[in-house]
Amino acid sequence: MKLVWITDALAVGEQLRPGDVETLAAAGFAAIVNNRPDGETPGQPEAEAIATAARQAGLASIHLPVAGMNIGEETVRAFQRALAASPGPVLAFCRSGTRSLTLWAIGEVLDGRMAKGDLVSFGAEHGFDLSAAVAWLTTRGAPDTGPQTLIRKGTAMVQKPEVTGFFDPRTWSVQYVVADPQTRKCAIVDPVFDFDEKSGQTASKNADRILAFIRAKGYEVEWILDTHPHADHFSAAAYLKEKTGAPTAIGEKVTEVQKLWKGFYNWPDFPADGSQWDRLFADGDTFKVGNIDARVMFSPGHTLASVTYVIGDAAFVHDTLFMPDSGTARADFPGGSARVLWRSIQDILALPDETRIFTGHDYQPGGREPRWESTVAEQKAKNIHISEFRTEEAFVAAREARDRTLPMPKLILQSLQINTNGGRLPEPEGNGRRYLKIPLDLLEGAAWE
Repeated sequence: MKLVWITDALAVGEQLRPGDVETLAAAGFAAIVNNRPDGETPGQPEAEAIATAARQAGLASIHLPVAGMNIGEETVRAFQRALAASPGPVLAFCRSGTRSLTLWAIGEVLDGRMAKGDLVSFGAEHGFDLSAAVAWLTTRGAPDTGPQTLIRKGTAMVQKPEVTGFFDPRTWSVQYVVADPQTRKCAIVDPVFDFDEKSGQTASKNADRILAFIRAKGYEVEWILDTHPHADHFSAAAYLKEKTGAPTAIGEKVTEVQKLWKGFYNWPDFPADGSQWDRLFADGDTFKVGNIDARVMFSPGHTLASVTYVIGDAAFVHDTLFMPDSGTARADFPGGSARVLWRSIQDILALPDETRIFTGHDYQPGGREPRWESTVAEQKAKNIHISEFRTEEAFVAAREARDRTLPMPKLILQSLQINTNGGRLPEPEGNGRRYLKIPLDLLEGAAWE
């Protein structure tokens, strides 16, 4: 069994046999991608035999056959999804490994992480001929130049990060990995730590899925960013800091939220100074994700502390704007204000029309599939609240009327206890268990019927 490492997360190799699978599992592989069609040569193991051996060894497997070099882009994307979904290293194989490496190389060029002109030499360094990948890309107009992170807007050039969203159907939350394709540095935005309110169980399924994706892509985490203290899910910021060592950050007005909820929870010794995060961002502060410029916009209204992160051409607005068919965020939480929310929305809509808007929740109106990306231009033209309520007074009246009909989020009292503390769970008590403290009769909005 011959294999060649391409990245820390991917090796490619020649035809695999069922008896090889246990060796792969012992070597730390987590998944197998079979790129060979059944029946190519006499005596070739069937794909199902490989898949059965993988299941028995506890490895994931996918059969993604490529006949010759007849490759569609969907096959390339399916290959990428298989790598991203794996919690550990992947072995991709065909007859010699060339087709597997070709799929990977095409995806790297399409996504701007490699130059088409470098593929032949890259392949030769690893013992493969990637001329077919070059030909495939040439027929589709891919340039010979290197990775690009710049896009043109008028006469200016704006950096374009890679953005990958991770939807959590339990909380309707969207978490993001935002990466500079040149440096492979990334930020994680609004990660979810799992909590089941019925059993009281916690888990790191969402966060671990993000970490597996980052490993598969070969990224390095530079930042763990929260847009505000969330009221409907726990933040995984503390967990991800423990796993990656990356600094955590949030808007500086989080201290105002901490002071408010410190009183609600009767925590006289709680430090309401933001020290639970490594960085508190003020309005207008700048930072970088790799070589991509980023800045912070103070966007209160939904909460006292909400911020928007503008990273290159991408703005992460979380609970300020939703997708155009969903409108805008509620503003009736303690410290919220519909009037302040309107003004924050106007600041976001003043960004260039081409700016990509990434929202933090999607409630799938009409049962449609989850969506989370739009543009400033789309929001101006199609957002059901902005297009209908065009003045501040009309928006405030409509938003406040709508908010009066909404029950409180089911996890608000649990979540704020965690999220005002930087995503840290309560310390274990003398019996080794952790406990949440729930203030009774604090909030209105009970759904009695």
